Amino acid sequence: MTVRFVGAGPGAADLITVRGQRVLASSPVCLYAGSLVPAELLAECPPGARLVDTAALTLDEIVAEMLAAHAAGLDVARLHSGDPSVFSAMAEQMRRLDAHGVPYEVVPGVPAFAAAAASLRRELTVPGVGQTVVLTRTAARATPMPPGEDLATLGASRATMVLHLAVQRIDEVVAELLPSYGAECPVAVVARASRADEVILRGTLADIAQRVREAGVRRTAVIVVGRVLAAREFPDSHLYSAERCRA
Repeated sequence: MTVRFVGAGPGAADLITVRGQRVLASSPVCLYAGSLVPAELLAECPPGARLVDTAALTLDEIVAEMLAAHAAGLDVARLHSGDPSVFSAMAEQMRRLDAHGVPYEVVPGVPAFAAAAASLRRELTVPGVGQTVVLTRTAARATPMPPGEDLATLGASRATMVLHLAVQRIDEVVAELLPSYGAECPVAVVARASRADEVILRGTLADIAQRVREAGVRRTAVIVVGRVLAAREFPDSHLYSAERCRA
């Protein structure tokens, strides 16, 4: 018996990986967050599979489901939105499975920030403009951020910044980033990236908070901040340069 943590992708049901789809099709137990994972994916589960919506469960209750499946010799597909390596609470589940001697694997998925970049039709690493991407969040109603990982400190590099779980605090985000990035820095907010009801908002640090309020975006959104969003004049990548030695 194995627990497989599967990245369900950013929202569109067809953005799960082939491997993830195969795991779903062969797992008699599936744990999923109903508020984040597309319902269409559950159709991939085998007939009669035990489907458990974890949205209202505590961590201990989720692990108890895994342990019960383990005792019964049943494989578990644990669906996480996006990619489970980022903001998924997978680490604490794995820690508990380790303590109980339950084997597990991880199947990566398409992360929300990648889906947002695709919707924006933007590369987040543009030659001569930005080569670093910071993935972070804010601390409101969540685990406190470690020392040195506040937005003001991270923003000092002026690297492209992608914020998850932060759109409800857009005013505070803007206030913390303004000193480093400036009011005219391009910003985009992508809500429900890749889904049929996706919303894309574009602006600058000067006006993005107002745009978010007017659109009524409150959750399931990614904020992207950085000059790469408006880059027009930049050198071609050396990767494909005629001057690059390919011997």
